[in-house]
Amino acid sequence: MLRIFLLVAITLPFSAFSSELIVGRVVAVADGDTLTVLTADKQQVKVRLSEIDTPERRQPYGTRARQALSDLAFGKQVTVESGEKDRYGRVVGRLKADGVDVNRELVSQGAAWVYRQYNRDKSLLAVEAEARAEKRGLWRLPEAERVAPWEWRQGTKVAAVQPYNSAPLLAASSNSSQYSCSPRKTCGQMASCAEARFHLEQCGNSRLDRDKDGIPCESICP
Repeated sequence: MLRIFLLVAITLPFSAFSSELIVGRVVAVADGDTLTVLTADKQQVKVRLSEIDTPERRQPYGTRARQALSDLAFGKQVTVESGEKDRYGRVVGRLKADGVDVNRELVSQGAAWVYRQYNRDKSLLAVEAEARAEKRGLWRLPEAERVAPWEWRQGTKVAAVQPYNSAPLLAASSNSSQYSCSPRKTCGQMASCAEARFHLEQCGNSRLDRDKDGIPCESICP
């Protein structure tokens, strides 16, 4: 019976197990919620932190979120408790470094949102609420720039399918109704920082933000 159990266990996919502990050193940080762990047997494991979502690199606070994760984990021995992989093959789990629950700490610092769709730890919502009330991290940003990453990614996909030679896509607000997404422009063609922000955030014109820090055309934007 034991032999049968072991055979079944070996053939089950990784995602079928309730929990697995990965131990290693963080050798790379891709963004605010994704990193690479090098195990003792020299295997590189890509890890996506569970239950949280951080601003994308092109979003406001995206670069700072990546730095926050790097400060907490890069070069350190860590443990990852995981029971699944995502569709990209990344291990999804809870990360601990120097005894710190990194997922929770990122939320506490205001470097991450609680990922509502995948959250199983309801206590994280209180941590996020406290960070918001204390205006930590991304919660210091103007309200218009505090867009949940999952909503921002969806908006980027919509903008990406808009052809630049189509009819102009006008902004809904009266303050930016003078701008449109056609034709595609460079920083040298921007009349103001407001216009540059419109083209980056509403039109998805990523070449206006060369260093991916969420600020377009830094020669005219503070």
